[in-house]
Amino acid sequence: MPRFDLPLDELRAYRPDIAEPVDFDAFWSATLAESRAVARPPRLERVASPLRLVDVFDVEFSGFAGDPVRGWLVAPAGATDASVPLPAVVEFVGYGGGRGLPHERLGWAVAGYVHFVMDTRGQGSGWGTGGATPDPHGTAPSAPGFMTRGVHDPAEYYYRRVFTDAVLAVDAVRSLDPVDADRVAVTGASQGGGIAIAAAGLSEGLVAAMPDVPFLCNFERAVGLTDRDPYQEIVRYLSVHRDAAEQVFRTLSYFDGVNFAKRASAPALFSDALMDATCPPSTVYAARNAWAGGDADIVDYAFNDHEGGQGVHWQRQAAWLAAHLAG
Repeated sequence: MPRFDLPLDELRAYRPDIAEPVDFDAFWSATLAESRAVARPPRLERVASPLRLVDVFDVEFSGFAGDPVRGWLVAPAGATDASVPLPAVVEFVGYGGGRGLPHERLGWAVAGYVHFVMDTRGQGSGWGTGGATPDPHGTAPSAPGFMTRGVHDPAEYYYRRVFTDAVLAVDAVRSLDPVDADRVAVTGASQGGGIAIAAAGLSEGLVAAMPDVPFLCNFERAVGLTDRDPYQEIVRYLSVHRDAAEQVFRTLSYFDGVNFAKRASAPALFSDALMDATCPPSTVYAARNAWAGGDADIVDYAFNDHEGGQGVHWQRQAAWLAAHLAG
């Protein structure tokens, strides 16, 4: 894929006018209050594992409307019995994937963090090794996939549930004994990066956010710029529901990463790929350039598509987070 988006100097200055509902804060405050009111303490079950240097727990916590959401907690061996709490990294998963298996993500735990991987409700059957969290809420007619489920109404939209799950995942992790509640970071790639941005905009006191080639930002530009899924799900829906565009984009404005970035209070490390036709660079920069939480560093991968920096970028994240915590 050749470069198709704005030149880098224009990306660095790109600040689009993103629609923001007048009741955005009230909508999310009420949403989170309702789900927190019915939340139960997280349940942890130690998992027998061939992994000897880490402890593994199957976790169930209360997400949107009290729905049970699953995740993996992986911590340095003995951390749950230690007297000194550890920093934690809460990770969200890319589109169509689930939490997978605990041995697939060991980097943060062996680097000395408590690592929590949140399952994404209803997903986990598109790639990887699966998920374990259903989405029990029905929706109106939608295009295949998740992007248009309930898109006629912000209260019914699929990502209202997912973003609420993410914030309550942060709450749950902070409540755990081995975790230093003042040193919790969020991260994720693609959809996971978009969820991390939402969690950072809706959670108080995070120590850092690390959105990697994030999805779910600058919707109106994205759907007109790329012919790839998942954004094309919106295009296909509107090609049938021709008179619904105004309502669809009004709903999406409640879930646009740019609007969450305006409210984020933690320092951030973004990444983007300049040949990324799934999450175009300008949509990533739109969120990064709106970031309210002090520094918002970004790493550009000039010759990469949506895979971005992969393992190379994780090394940069680890070094950046360690330096930030030490400083």
